[in-house]
Amino acid sequence: MKNSIAELIAKKVKGKPEAYIALVGAFIIIFIILLAIFAPFIAPYDPIKSVGKPLTPPNDEFIFGTDSLGRDLFSRVVYGARIPMIVALLSGTFSLLIGAPLGLLSGYIGGKTDRILSLLMDSIYAFPGLILAIAIAAVLGPGIMNMALAITVVYIPTYFRMVRGQTLSIRESLFVVAARAIGARDMTIMWNYILPNVIPTIAVVFSLNVADAILTEAGLSFFGLGVAAPTPDWGFDLRSGRVYLPAGYWWLVTFPGIMVIIATIGFSLLGEGLSEILNPKLKEE
Repeated sequence: MKNSIAELIAKKVKGKPEAYIALVGAFIIIFIILLAIFAPFIAPYDPIKSVGKPLTPPNDEFIFGTDSLGRDLFSRVVYGARIPMIVALLSGTFSLLIGAPLGLLSGYIGGKTDRILSLLMDSIYAFPGLILAIAIAAVLGPGIMNMALAITVVYIPTYFRMVRGQTLSIRESLFVVAARAIGARDMTIMWNYILPNVIPTIAVVFSLNVADAILTEAGLSFFGLGVAAPTPDWGFDLRSGRVYLPAGYWWLVTFPGIMVIIATIGFSLLGEGLSEILNPKLKEE
């Protein structure tokens, strides 16, 4: 492809509303990432130390209030951005690096290889994502990398199915037939001719999967399969604060929950915007 993905996007986004959807999502993502990186400079207190009276409602000193141990909730929310982003991006990257090549190989080669890989991926895909992630995380134990691995397994079939479907269509294209005719090797055809045309689909799937991975990570932490206390994490703080919600301590779950929603919306908007930009036929349909 002569034009890079960036150039392709620049040409197609000019004056189109879907471009603004992607940009809004990108700004939200950048905001969350910067929040995680510069947490020590943004958070006014140590997130794991008691700095005030327990269960203090939001006020001038503690803008998000304090939790049941007197820790500043704003500081915990800021630091809590780190774990979900690390886990979601790691799991999305691992899933891409495993699922996309397998889908490319399966769709191009076909035959028994395609049937075996498709059967394996369909078997994994048949399980509800959160339940499968919980089962794997329960076996591996708590921890950042274990959560990332558990979520990785859930999303490998997504990349496999999308890339395989694209490959099955592209391999019959005239430029692929011409490449075979001049004696190009199968590996060359897959990586130089087919893969560049699959990259836009991969970019969209990655954004949407990271959004879903943030929710899955929050679910794992909520069920006690994430990081250990007192590490700040949105899902863990939701779990800790839910027992106080009936008593009227609403801020314990409200602010971590809002951050989960914002991060998820950011990646979802980016994915939806990229989908409309890179796949104009989808919009026409």
